Amino acid sequence: MIEKLQNNDIEVSKKIYSVFQSSYKIEAELLNAIDFPPLKRPLENYVNSDTTFFGYLKDKELAGVIEISHNKNFTHINSLVVSPSFFRQGVARKLMEFVLNTFDSKLFVVETGVDNGPASELYKKFNFKEVKQWDTDHGVRKIKFELRINASV
Repeated sequence: MIEKLQNNDIEVSKKIYSVFQSSYKIEAELLNAIDFPPLKRPLENYVNSDTTFFGYLKDKELAGVIEISHNKNFTHINSLVVSPSFFRQGVARKLMEFVLNTFDSKLFVVETGVDNGPASELYKKFNFKEVKQWDTDHGVRKIKFELRINASV
């Protein structure tokens, strides 16, 4: 089940924070990142964020979270994380399907580390196209994907 998470509730944000931390520890290892900014994101940042969080609940446990910024023409997938105990169970795919089917945007954008193969493969399965690669100042090479939705005439 996917539901909107009330991140301004401290207890909800603690659960979001926990999933982000456990998932990003794995991603940092995957990327060979020594300094990984997502792991430094404080709890207060989740509580006070203007982004929207949706969670996938499995057996009443928060299995995954997708964080987005959205307007009429653009949806940015800021983060997509899955708790390691729920890896390879379709959680990320279901969260992606939810966002793509729920938000009426002409453009969807997401970024990840180049060496994060599972994330890149997921985005490619949804027909996202690579548009850019660059090196960050913290030593991680990133990749940006876009999915353009053509308006039917």
